[in-house]
Amino acid sequence: MNTALVLVILVVFAAAAVLALIRLVIGPSILDRAVAADVLLTEVVCILGADMVINHHTRSLPAMLIIAAVGVFGSIAVARFVARKENPR
Repeated sequence: MNTALVLVILVVFAAAAVLALIRLVIGPSILDRAVAADVLLTEVVCILGADMVINHHTRSLPAMLIIAAVGVFGSIAVARFVARKENPR
């Protein structure tokens, strides 16, 4: 694959990670931080997918599935926590 294309992909992923980390650190609410964490997990999955395409392998697929499941379950947990906090019984 073209080295310049790989470099562009790395720069774009790095910029997205830095922006998500900034939101994760300074996010004013727990929901902002949860969305930033989801973005970081999604970015890790995308990086692993890009690595699989560039290097022509599928060894990262189980890790991608586990990371995606952690992201979904984490989002559900945060949503339930915020919903109970806002609407106590």
